[in-house]
Amino acid sequence: MIRAFALALQLLTRLPIPSSAAPPRPEELGLSVLFFPAVGLLIGALLAGLHSTLWLIDPGVLAALVLAVWVLLTGGLHLDGLADTADAWIGGHGDRDRTLAIMKDPRSGPMAVVVIVLVLLTKFATLQVLLAGDARTLLLLAPVLGRSVVVLLLVTTPYVRPEGLGTPYADYLPRLSCSVLVLLVALATVGLLDWTGGVLLGVLAGGFFGLRHWLLARLGGATGDTLGAACELAETAALLIPALLIE
Repeated sequence: MIRAFALALQLLTRLPIPSSAAPPRPEELGLSVLFFPAVGLLIGALLAGLHSTLWLIDPGVLAALVLAVWVLLTGGLHLDGLADTADAWIGGHGDRDRTLAIMKDPRSGPMAVVVIVLVLLTKFATLQVLLAGDARTLLLLAPVLGRSVVVLLLVTTPYVRPEGLGTPYADYLPRLSCSVLVLLVALATVGLLDWTGGVLLGVLAGGFFGLRHWLLARLGGATGDTLGAACELAETAALLIPALLIE
């Protein structure tokens, strides 16, 4: 279990986690998926701690700092997936093979830049609104929800790159345990946010089913890039919906 958690941290963050001399087994990589939300909770705890430490400064400045730390903690991993997905979805023109080929191209086109700017701008604007009050609960939850959506996609959606880095994660993950974990995260969201949590879960559920439908229709399943895109979009929604519902 400890090895699986360490593998999840190594994949999803840039925290200095010591690597084992022995390469991870596929079963260990699959088990690490169960700890993706826990990694999100750690990221959220660090962000909430930053909020608690610097709560007296201007909300705009604090929002910029929180967002910068958020990106640095993950190394922009999910933003990169979002950029590749945006480029491929537009440039693929509905063709599966062309879409998958564009995703593998390390270069970023104009659509990738536009989407990244819009997502970061939305996160900054919503953080500025939320950090004017006590946003620690949302800072804890947003990274957890983003990675829970990734887990749910891996559980319910085929992984379409047989030789991809994500293949062992998709093939060996504990499906029942992951499903129960996602359900517990959903219940915790409602418990912590009350009716706002219910609205947020409804939006996330609608977005999840829509995204899954598009992935199946275009690609026949998910890739690592689309999983990263799903995480970024879910995190953005987890900030945007509560910000819109502030009375």
